Amino acid sequence: MTPVELSRTVLHAVRRAVDAGELSVTVPERAVVTPPGPGGCGDYATNVALRLARPAGQPPQRVAEILRSRLLDEPRFTDVVVTGPGFLNFSLRGTATADLVEEVLRHGPRYGHATNGFSGTAVGISCPAEVRAVVVADAVSRVLRSQGDYVSVECEGRPAPEWQSVLGADVTTRGPRTADTHVRTADTHVRTADTYVRIAPVPAPADPLPLGRDAARWALLHPAAHDRPRIPGDHLDQRENNPLFRVRYAHARTRALLRNAADLGFHPEPGPVSEADALTALIGDHPRVLAATATHHTPDRLARHLLAVADAAMPLLPAVLPLGEEKPSAAHRARLALAEAAGTVLAGGLSLLGIDAPDHL
Repeated sequence: MTPVELSRTVLHAVRRAVDAGELSVTVPERAVVTPPGPGGCGDYATNVALRLARPAGQPPQRVAEILRSRLLDEPRFTDVVVTGPGFLNFSLRGTATADLVEEVLRHGPRYGHATNGFSGTAVGISCPAEVRAVVVADAVSRVLRSQGDYVSVECEGRPAPEWQSVLGADVTTRGPRTADTHVRTADTHVRTADTYVRIAPVPAPADPLPLGRDAARWALLHPAAHDRPRIPGDHLDQRENNPLFRVRYAHARTRALLRNAADLGFHPEPGPVSEADALTALIGDHPRVLAATATHHTPDRLARHLLAVADAAMPLLPAVLPLGEEKPSAAHRARLALAEAAGTVLAGGLSLLGIDAPDHL
């Protein structure tokens, strides 16, 4: 069961409770599913009971217990537990990892992107003619488009041509590149924005162009908007204290493992993987992170998430290939598939930040 499927299952439980007269609420459009927080348990958790408590006129724990009773008959759960003020925590059966990996590999680098075309939302972005603001605006527009939004970006001044030619920051392209036909009208090619956003992070303290495209974009995007970026910093160092290197190295390692496995005659096959709960949870959380990045216009959130995925993947990688005379087993194939899924998330996320994910480092 993937996080998207789990969200649908929770909403179905809400709908059944409403139909049975146990809850008097409007069924929400989505239930946010995340890894459990402090005090939680299991594989995933949701705060839907806390969100419904006020409109239902009932305590959150009571709402959670109503939903729990309807979720316990789901065969893909081993347990559903209510913790804290009313969080629902889910423990999934051993097929959860395989289902998640299959979904990631099916969608590829577009895992977590909108699948229904145009979302119905048009966003207008403006930014000052300053290099960091332009790069952040470009990254925000990429993530918004991945969620199906129509986006127009305008710079309050003339951007330096090198910001596009070297850094790849595009502040002239309008509309969703993949859903353009959904927003055209009879007399115009540009839809009026529903929401306007001004991107104005703390300016870069120095010219990032000497870093090159990838390191410069990471230097400008990884810090939160209110933090001053480090230019030049250690962004070109190929060592562990460089976050960009860790993310790209983890991706390159997953690609190397796929090549090495093919040489040994075996291929990835999704299945249960022990001692990889943190990595599985982070991969499952990727769609929510993309949605939150789009909603709050915070590419630093995505950058931190990719770093967490990379750090969680590294302990798994040494166990992917068989050692010595060991023959490839189902466990090796499952670990290889999970590694491939992690690399896919890293490649897709870096692409949205406008950063290359090389197969070799």
